[in-house]
Amino acid sequence: MRNTARWAAALGLTAAAVCGPLTGAAVAAPGAAPSSLYAPSALVLTTGHGNDAATATPERAVTLSCAPGPSGTHPAAAQACAELRGVGGDFTALRPSQGVWCTKLYDPVVVTVQGVWEGKRVSYERTFGNACERDAVGGSLFAF
Repeated sequence: MRNTARWAAALGLTAAAVCGPLTGAAVAAPGAAPSSLYAPSALVLTTGHGNDAATATPERAVTLSCAPGPSGTHPAAAQACAELRGVGGDFTALRPSQGVWCTKLYDPVVVTVQGVWEGKRVSYERTFGNACERDAVGGSLFAF
């Protein structure tokens, strides 16, 4: 009988030691979403004048994080995250807005994006003919 009590106590303590830390990770504060359920999405976006990123003069850089909620130094983080979600994080799928007319004046603008989107590494660079073309394609995403 004494051995049974010892074994029961030992198993109970072992279970508490092993499973105890796991229960805390599964429970979040009321109203708060645990951040571990979201794949990381953190991007650095830059823009500058020039023919490519290697020779462009950088003018502005912002950060954008979309999970679990929009944040960063991007001035329109919520709209930018919505645009990215709309194309599944595929920057090459961004299309010009309907009804936007731009001049053909060639003043190249380069946009780069580096970081992680939903847990996957992202590296994007695109040269636009001018700032109007950039704004027509990027909407609020490249408007910083």
